[in-house]
Amino acid sequence: MEFYQAGSIISLLSPCTTGDFEMNPSETDPMQGQNAPVFCFPGADSQEVCLDSFRGSWVVLYFYPKDNTPACTKEARDFSSAAGDFRELGAVILGVSPDPVKSHENFIKKQDLAITLLSDPEHGVLLMYDVWRKKKMYGREYSGVERSTFLIRPGGEIAAVWRRVKVNDHALEVKKKLEELKEKFE
Repeated sequence: MEFYQAGSIISLLSPCTTGDFEMNPSETDPMQGQNAPVFCFPGADSQEVCLDSFRGSWVVLYFYPKDNTPACTKEARDFSSAAGDFRELGAVILGVSPDPVKSHENFIKKQDLAITLLSDPEHGVLLMYDVWRKKKMYGREYSGVERSTFLIRPGGEIAAVWRRVKVNDHALEVKKKLEELKEKFE
């Protein structure tokens, strides 16, 4: 099992991808069915948040590029608005970006968010989940976060993966998948 503690250094390479479309939960994603890589990070309230501490609960782990940008704000607000529904389904929502903790604190306060945001400025977990990718915009290549969501079972296995996410109705789609999986497996 891989583990990442904020401040550690890991070296992984991520394949290049481009594209601007939403991939439905993939049955063929190599991470699906695998144990979710575990990590610990300081949360926006400076308390350490570890993925393992949510064993026994479903986890919606979503990765996004940057606080306070239009699409990232919409995604965070949508997940935040649905947080009560996810809680009723036994799930917690964790958002991860490379932004610093202070940025997350401001983002949560400004947008009145009801979800946990975690900071990965060293990209360790972004690399472990293969969401730190080569991207292309206006002919320029750069590395950045590929908006992605992982639905993790209470036992720690990855149940569903969405890559290259478009934010419209994404939180609703994740909730529907969670309901479907809970009905099927519980």
